[in-house]
Amino acid sequence: MTEPKIFDKKPSRVTLEPGTYHWCACGLSTNQPFCSGAHKGTGITPLAFTIEEKKEVWLCNCKHSANKPFCDGTHKTL
Repeated sequence: MTEPKIFDKKPSRVTLEPGTYHWCACGLSTNQPFCSGAHKGTGITPLAFTIEEKKEVWLCNCKHSANKPFCDGTHKTL
């Protein structure tokens, strides 16, 4: 697998507590937008990111953002 699967062409709005999260980069997770381990064998690995304080974020579901794991609007051109 060289390109991720587009899970959705709109982002997920989530409120996250401080901590480290693993964003699904392959598009195959059953726990979108977070990793469920479905990437195994694809050659694509999840992206770890840290949130310092509780906040609302928009996480990319098209898997093509230039600002991963955050949405940058790329889904509008796919």
